[in-house]
Amino acid sequence: MRIIFAGTPDTAVPSLKRLHQDHEVLAVLTRAPAPVGRKRVLTKSAVHAYAEELGLPVLTPASLRKGEIRQQITELAPDAVAVVAYGLLIPPALLDVPRHGWLNLHFSLLPRWRGAAPVQYAIANEDAQTGTSVFQIEEGLDTGPVFDVEARRLTEDDTAGEVLATLAESGANQLARVLSALEAGEATSVAQTGEVTLAPRFSSHHTRIDWSLPASRISAQTRGWWPAPGAWTTLGGTRVKLAPVRVTEEILPAGSIRVGKNVLVGTGTTAVELGDVGPAGKSWMSADDWARGIALDGMAFDNEVKA
Repeated sequence: MRIIFAGTPDTAVPSLKRLHQDHEVLAVLTRAPAPVGRKRVLTKSAVHAYAEELGLPVLTPASLRKGEIRQQITELAPDAVAVVAYGLLIPPALLDVPRHGWLNLHFSLLPRWRGAAPVQYAIANEDAQTGTSVFQIEEGLDTGPVFDVEARRLTEDDTAGEVLATLAESGANQLARVLSALEAGEATSVAQTGEVTLAPRFSSHHTRIDWSLPASRISAQTRGWWPAPGAWTTLGGTRVKLAPVRVTEEILPAGSIRVGKNVLVGTGTTAVELGDVGPAGKSWMSADDWARGIALDGMAFDNEVKA
């Protein structure tokens, strides 16, 4: 199969690697280099860097709506375009250019969690499972017919980073398998059915902890938003970042802090035990070390939740 690969972050690299083994990758579409870190160093995407290692042509248009990139894609004449976390909207005029269209590897069990952050929302909302779907891209947001689905059970210890890394590897094989089936004329797709939920882009504004929620939900949120952008709270108006927390059987008032063998915080049900914390202006440290540095016992986190 002659394909173009479109992807940007680390989670797209396994698919590029796998497809390069089984198919002819004509070129790679990825986001243009962007400033990274405090020094704002212009940095290529993970897919960009890996594509150059493979010696593949790399295209970094700021938009797919310009005539130049449409002409480039048309001249390459791909059988299909494989998409994994690319990040740019695909205009309708480009969808029919490849013979088999554009196929997307999406990290959820569609139609649940359509959008940019499906694994994060699945974990933060205490879903029992997540998975991957390979579907045909059409004009709607993640609405196209599905070729293949693979489910993965979620545990009470899973973080978004860990699950994404696992799904990126298994999904790469799944995407390669669907493309091979298309090439052989054996692939079939079915329309999405079931409840539609959305997983839009989020920022730290959305990941502040509400201590009145049940402990299980707070634990799920700290794991769902980990490692980025990360859950957080405030103490005396100063932000404190939170790594994943653990549910206990202790009872404390919501938001109140108790320091003993560990650092506990009350919730709407039972208390949670803090893991690592990131105080404002400081490196990550264990909650125990943080507690030894200031008199935390008896204090309480602020609980002004967003509107």
